[in-house]
Amino acid sequence: MKECDIDDVKMKDIYKQIGLNVKKARQAKNVSQLALALAIGHKAVGTISMAELCINNKHFNIEHLMKIADVLEINICDFFVKDE
Repeated sequence: MKECDIDDVKMKDIYKQIGLNVKKARQAKNVSQLALALAIGHKAVGTISMAELCINNKHFNIEHLMKIADVLEINICDFFVKDE
């Protein structure tokens, strides 16, 4: 079995890409950060805004992504597509 080669730097890049993809999907559907936050059960935009930009080590977890995909009516896999 091979060892995992995903280090902290690579993981941060992955979180940044996911945040960017969430932001693009949200904007494409004309949904504000506040509307999305409320739709997934949060009371403020903090989680959404910080995770979209990967600020202060904040990032989306699988529960967030499942709920966001449901609200935006997109496939969760879209969040994992890497920009070329």
